[in-house]
Amino acid sequence: MARVKKRATADVMWVVMLLMEMMRLGGSLRFGTGVDGLRMDYYLMSCPFAEQIVWNSVTSALQADPTLAAGLLRMHFHDCFIQGCDASVLLDSTKDNTAEKDSPANLSLRGYEVIDDAKEQIEEQCPGVVSCADILAMAARDAVFWAGGPRYEIPKGRKDGARSRIEDTINLPSPTFNASELIRMFGQHGFSAQEMVALSGAHTLGVARCSSFKQRLSNSDPTLESSFAKTLSKTCSAGDNAEQSFDATRNAFDNAYYYALVKRAGVLTSDQTLFASARTKGVVNGYAMNQAMFFFDFQQAMLKMSLLDVKQGSGGEVRLNCRKIN
Repeated sequence: MARVKKRATADVMWVVMLLMEMMRLGGSLRFGTGVDGLRMDYYLMSCPFAEQIVWNSVTSALQADPTLAAGLLRMHFHDCFIQGCDASVLLDSTKDNTAEKDSPANLSLRGYEVIDDAKEQIEEQCPGVVSCADILAMAARDAVFWAGGPRYEIPKGRKDGARSRIEDTINLPSPTFNASELIRMFGQHGFSAQEMVALSGAHTLGVARCSSFKQRLSNSDPTLESSFAKTLSKTCSAGDNAEQSFDATRNAFDNAYYYALVKRAGVLTSDQTLFASARTKGVVNGYAMNQAMFFFDFQQAMLKMSLLDVKQGSGGEVRLNCRKIN
């Protein structure tokens, strides 16, 4: 009983804080988003505890396993770059279709159970109201903040898509891409070169597997610092699935990733190319020297990414189970 009362008190406080914020902003949280129908206060009346439930699920999971922060952030990115931010990456394969999550590019994604936990709790309070796409976007945002990164707000109201096919994942950027290829691919989604470099900063969290960077060792990559090359070789001596942190603070969201690039200690080709290319080197230098600038640009780019090709109204649905269509 005490536990129920404590949870109820926390829920009431959350609503009070939200209403106070509305008053501070002139009575509304309906900021312009550039996407009709998406609003900051989308669930204010229909499911006021949704964001708190997602935060609680993310916090609980990350306290048990801090490495999941990288997984949730990467999952959101891999979702939005394929068919837009519609939770297509969460769908399981069926006997008639191999889904995105079973693509080689997505086999290392982690954190599905965090989304499932939040969805299950939300369905108990607000059946059929909150989309999996919104839950994933909120979970990625909360994971960044939990890991020490900037807090940014995102509008809600995305609907869930019904298409999830392995062949679509060919449109994910490869770890072997150079700067020109990255600029082109991100540009197809409306991002500038600077925004691409900011989003690449998500690699301040997590690890890469040897299979993603071993080609740099056999080709004697001139952009790779010699002592760091030995570190990568030692990692790969344990096999293709051996893991190497992107920077020295794998579970902390900071600008150490860019500092590593300046030292020619980027793990992937697609990382180090950002410093090797004249088109992006200045941005890398700026972020390495100024974490606040990186944080600001990252949150702006993440907001923009969260609005990629979102589905609204009859263009999608609200899944009752994030792993399968209704």
